[in-house]
Amino acid sequence: MATKTSELLAAAAPRTVAVVRGIADDQLDLPTPCHDYSVRDLLNHLFQVVVNFQDLAAKRPVEWADKPDHLADGWRDRFEVETDRLVAAWSDPASLEGISTGMGMPQATVGGMALLDLTVHGWDLATATGQAYAPAPEATAALHELVEQLGATARKMGVFAEPVPTDPTVPDLHRLLGVTGRDPAWSAG
Repeated sequence: MATKTSELLAAAAPRTVAVVRGIADDQLDLPTPCHDYSVRDLLNHLFQVVVNFQDLAAKRPVEWADKPDHLADGWRDRFEVETDRLVAAWSDPASLEGISTGMGMPQATVGGMALLDLTVHGWDLATATGQAYAPAPEATAALHELVEQLGATARKMGVFAEPVPTDPTVPDLHRLLGVTGRDPAWSAG
């Protein structure tokens, strides 16, 4: 069975998995567009998101304070496996019902947040490591509404930075990045 959320995650996941697979060990200490996050830090964060959002789909509690290092031997393969599990977790229609006990918001919104992290952090990691990144167009389109909905609260909580103005004629991804407080023209140099 599939849900709209799992279909969007399934479209977005391979693109981010490809970026993660393309990260060389000597790139782990590079800066990223996420201030205060190196590539290593952001990979560990994204790993935690992918694992925790599986539990959130099943309405189980999660622990965000623990910051395990997921980058042990075989981490690229494990990231792909965990991402597949994330898609499967959100394939159950029950995953979208009700309010998340772990996040205090509608489950459908929580599922969208997993999609947002996969998409935006996929770009962050690709940009930091000099890789090309093309998001799933259907995911990017769906995320604009979610980011507008979450924007003010996410900025108050420090999840998003202040918006970066973008021209309305730039690609959807660049507008999405701008709303989350990222400069689409960011470079490590």
